[in-house]
Amino acid sequence: MPAQSVTQSPPPSNRKIRFAVYQFFADAILVFLVIAGVSYTKIDWDAYMSQVSGFLKGERDYRKLEGDTGPLVNPAGFLYVFSAFQYYTAGQVYLAQVLFLILYIINLAIILFIYVKTDVVPSWAICLLSLSKRIHSIFVLRLFNDCVAVTIFHAALLLLMYRRWNLGLIVFSAAVSIKVDVLLYAPPLLLLLLKAMDISGVLLALAGAALVQILLGLPFLVSYPVAYISRAFNLGRVFVHFWSVNFKFIPEPIFLSKGFAIFLLGAHLTLLASFAHYRWLRHEGGLLNFLRTRFVSLRLRFPLLFSSYSKKFSKSSSSSSKVLTKEYIVTTLFVGNFIGIICARSLHYQFYSW
Repeated sequence: MPAQSVTQSPPPSNRKIRFAVYQFFADAILVFLVIAGVSYTKIDWDAYMSQVSGFLKGERDYRKLEGDTGPLVNPAGFLYVFSAFQYYTAGQVYLAQVLFLILYIINLAIILFIYVKTDVVPSWAICLLSLSKRIHSIFVLRLFNDCVAVTIFHAALLLLMYRRWNLGLIVFSAAVSIKVDVLLYAPPLLLLLLKAMDISGVLLALAGAALVQILLGLPFLVSYPVAYISRAFNLGRVFVHFWSVNFKFIPEPIFLSKGFAIFLLGAHLTLLASFAHYRWLRHEGGLLNFLRTRFVSLRLRFPLLFSSYSKKFSKSSSSSSKVLTKEYIVTTLFVGNFIGIICARSLHYQFYSW
């Protein structure tokens, strides 16, 4: 069963709410002006439409679904969403920009709501959400699929803030089905689940998320399962060195080397473990102690054998529940994702939307 938070988040101030409302309408007007006054940038939209066209014609082999910029590397949810986009727009860029404008406004509304409902940042810092020229470009001028993925994830985050863990995991899985990079949120999310629920609850939530992937990918899994899994969930692929944002200063031979990939993976895991031990789990006595209590909770399924652990585990669970505030949930996920971003070898500009 989910553990209810004992510590409540402070209520949002009227000033913060007014500031967010003013910013929402101002940014909505701004993004309209961006579409009207700035030329569309052709990058991936045509490739998306080519990949979707192959799918709509009946192709189920991921090896044969390609576009101008290369093969399809996104899970099945991407095809369903962009098939709907193609149906509505007939591939026309302007109509697609209108859809992405609506998507931008929805995403902005969700993020503003999250910041208003938490004490993560002061009121003045909310304006930073609308000052990025590149964010507006990513949404309404370049039409990247990242925009769909992050909007769905932020909807999942909203559910997680209110400890709707099972439904939040389902929506999170839907975001992964658009772009697999959403899995950068998975480590801190798993930690939150382990703090909020017992082992059986965690397994049930994960099973729901896995079921979403199976159902969405079913047409491909029954036809060409290896091609689908290897293309849609290829976590080891390497992008062109020229487009890297983080490590363009690294010489290309080093950038492409396996050793550099292993180094970044090690750095990623080390940073996650450090934050988990010293920040996210300090109330539980650190990462190792937390994992030990979780292991004990699993063994307590056999109380006659391990009853001596029950008092200690109950105390640890109570401590965990007290820190599951909205602020804790939001900052843990955002920081965990940021750690993944800074350790990503093939980070492209569209990741600024994350």
